Amino acid sequence: MTGQLPSSVLFCCDHNSVRSPMAEGLMKKFYGQRAYVQSVGVHNDREIDGFTVTVCDEMGVKLDRHRVRSFDEMEDWGDDLSGFDLIIALSPASLRRAQELTRYYHLDVEYWPVLDPTGLGETRPDKLAAYRQTRDQIVDRLIGRFGPPAPGG
Repeated sequence: MTGQLPSSVLFCCDHNSVRSPMAEGLMKKFYGQRAYVQSVGVHNDREIDGFTVTVCDEMGVKLDRHRVRSFDEMEDWGDDLSGFDLIIALSPASLRRAQELTRYYHLDVEYWPVLDPTGLGETRPDKLAAYRQTRDQIVDRLIGRFGPPAPGG
C-alpha cells in the first residue's frame, strides 16, 4: 500500500551503522527535499560500515561522511522525537526503543524487518552480496510505502 510521503521520517536500527543510514540515504536520494529524513541507533558504538558505504555508492548514495548517533545523543543535541511524523524501526531492538520513547506522543512507529547483513558471508563478494540484499530490501520497502522515486531520484 503506497502512502503519502510524511514531512519527516526517522529511521532507526541497532547501531546506526548499516540499515538506518542506508534507509536515510536512499530516501533522501529517492524523494529529495520533500521530506526531512534522519537516522539513529539504539547504540553508537560503531562507525559507518564500509560495506554499507560501498553498496550505497553503487546507487549514487554517499554515506562515507555519515556520523553515527544514538537516540540518547539525538535528545542531547535537541532533536525531539515528537517532531517526526513517522519513525521506521529496522530491527527489533530499535522498535522497542522507539515505542518506549514515543509512548507519550501521538506518533506513528512502523516496523520493517530488514536483514542485518553484518556477519554474513566469508569472502568480500559474499559480504557485498548480503549488503546488497539488505539495500534492495530497503529500496523495495521505500517504493512500496512511499511510491516511485521523484524524477532524478
